[in-house]
Amino acid sequence: MNTAIILAGGRGKRTGLEVPKQYYEVDGRSVIAYCLQTFFRHEKIDAVRIVAHGMWHGYIMRQISGIRNKEKLLGFSEPGENRQLSIYNALTDVREYAADTDAVIIHDAARPCVKASLIARCLDALGNHDGVLPVLPVKDTVYLCGGGRVVSLLDRSAVAAGQAPEAFVLGKYYEANRRLLPDKILEINGSAEPAVLAGMDVVTVAGDEGNFKITTMADMERFRNIMGERVLT
Repeated sequence: MNTAIILAGGRGKRTGLEVPKQYYEVDGRSVIAYCLQTFFRHEKIDAVRIVAHGMWHGYIMRQISGIRNKEKLLGFSEPGENRQLSIYNALTDVREYAADTDAVIIHDAARPCVKASLIARCLDALGNHDGVLPVLPVKDTVYLCGGGRVVSLLDRSAVAAGQAPEAFVLGKYYEANRRLLPDKILEINGSAEPAVLAGMDVVTVAGDEGNFKITTMADMERFRNIMGERVLT
């Protein structure tokens, strides 16, 4: 069983919008609706769980009312104090109906351009591994800096930028997060960090340049333009 965990509990303050970015509407549909559509329709996704504040549950249900396979939604989970606690809450809920040997794939609602091919690539690569992280190569020269000075030059061929969605074996990933409670988990920034800290076998796959996260208003305009181009074509 493959369960998608969609994170939609963030406040999105950097966009300067009146609503969190995942609920901002472009061409009459919210950002999260575009994201959910891809996961609901994906043949490799059996269930979907959304992390969102209760005040948005009704809105989300209205937004997905016309999406095929919306019955894959098995419920909502409570957002945590930070992103990783939100993930932990969702993992705890997923374990009520999924086996520890099943897979979870974690994605941000604010990445609405995720492609079905990337989702499949992550799940296919999971295989005999514990986790999968899509990555992008670093194009610029990378330096290690400290105290306002350049310390050393890093080999950019050995450095990559992580993306979402990330796929994990449910039980092992849950345990990796549980070990970080109650305080260490608050220091986690990326979904794969608990897995790496726990020594899990995490492999990489090629990411997608178009799978960007909406963080600023410039990102939102980029997404709006993409949607406009799709309508024109």
